[in-house]
Amino acid sequence: MAAPVEGMGGLGSLGATEALSVAQALSLPAEAYGNDPNLEMMWAMKAYQHAEVYFNLISSVDPRILKLTRTDDVIYKTFREEFPELQIGVLDPEEMKSPAAKEKWRPFCMQFETQVEDFNYGTLLRLDSSKDYTEENSIFATRIQFYAIEIARNREGCNDVVFHRRTAAS
Repeated sequence: MAAPVEGMGGLGSLGATEALSVAQALSLPAEAYGNDPNLEMMWAMKAYQHAEVYFNLISSVDPRILKLTRTDDVIYKTFREEFPELQIGVLDPEEMKSPAAKEKWRPFCMQFETQVEDFNYGTLLRLDSSKDYTEENSIFATRIQFYAIEIARNREGCNDVVFHRRTAAS
């Protein structure tokens, strides 16, 4: 796993009291905050922690047998019906972030609002599935976009290289 972005000590560097404060702050509604840089840093740290845990998981367990949610089958089927041609091995950021892409992704995401907890939570997503999370290889996506793409990567073998690289090194 790549080192955290400079200035981010990570959640592991927080004491129990600080971690509790972070958790409490992140549970408040968005309207309770403006553009608070401390809150943005907490969200970034939480997203990085999620990315680190996920990468360690696909490095240690055969990704083809992983189940990320209770609704993996529905997410995958719906994703491939609505995005049959999306190249998931190496994502083009425009396929996620352009105005046209956002219009196509929005209805997909919204249909999982009641099925996937924190479906619209900001999550880091790797652009190139064969590489680690780095600043150049990561973009922010919603949690449901992360699940859709990573479930597809796991089922279609795109994450196999990460798993085999780690197991070959062991």
